[in-house]
Amino acid sequence: MKDKVQLFEEKKVRTAWDEETEDWYFSVVDVVGVLTDSPNPNNYWKVLKNRLKKEGSELVTNCNQLKMVSSDGKKYLTDVVSTQQLFRLIQSIPSPKAEPFKLWIAKVAKERLDQMQDPELSIEQAMLDYKRLGYSDNWINQRLKSIEIRKELTDEWKSRGLQEGVHFASLTDIIYKTWADKTAREYKNYKGLKKENLRDNMTNAELVLNMLAELSTKQISEATNPDTMNEHVRVAKQGGEVARNARIELEEKTGQKVISPINAKQGVLKSTDFKEIEE
Repeated sequence: MKDKVQLFEEKKVRTAWDEETEDWYFSVVDVVGVLTDSPNPNNYWKVLKNRLKKEGSELVTNCNQLKMVSSDGKKYLTDVVSTQQLFRLIQSIPSPKAEPFKLWIAKVAKERLDQMQDPELSIEQAMLDYKRLGYSDNWINQRLKSIEIRKELTDEWKSRGLQEGVHFASLTDIIYKTWADKTAREYKNYKGLKKENLRDNMTNAELVLNMLAELSTKQISEATNPDTMNEHVRVAKQGGEVARNARIELEEKTGQKVISPINAKQGVLKSTDFKEIEE
């Protein structure tokens, strides 16, 4: 799931994109707040949900919960509905904003479908987002390339029957531990991160070596055709070793450590020069 805040008439609507089902999920409370202008949309939804439940509405039965960021910056389980369910919800709430909101939903869905059909649109959006956060053009190019390579690796894993979640996380941890001597959690702790994305806080050198590790893992997998999880673990270690050897050689030649505690909040990543990073 990829969280995103959308705006309808300057009001925030929390959403999440599900890659597997290729559908948006919308925060019910946010939608209720937009349609009703209620000072307490949580109570409005609570009353409406009880009414729909008594009526035997499938909307309530099939309503899911996802962790979404609240106004205090923390994530809480939140009632969400899919795009199709959202249209049913709108029918249950009398509101003059119903029709414009339906048009807005269609626009949100179309933009995502356009990005899926034309990856360049998604890449352009990512570039704009990173630029707005203050990243350098050089870093952005590296990050976008790392996203492409990561996608190729996960596609390779999927094609061999591995599941997103535990399998992907375990193999990714092995790759990190092999080339960087740190698991993902240890790496994030070293950089002083909590919920932030680790790769968004890597230096250019770290990104390049992580790309090398993941690219090597994918190509070794294609060459050796692993069947079992143990075989995938061995391939992940081999891919990580390629980047580890490159890291060690680079550190020997420069006299500088590649793994850096620097993160995005400490400054824009403008240079691959190790001395500047250490300073």
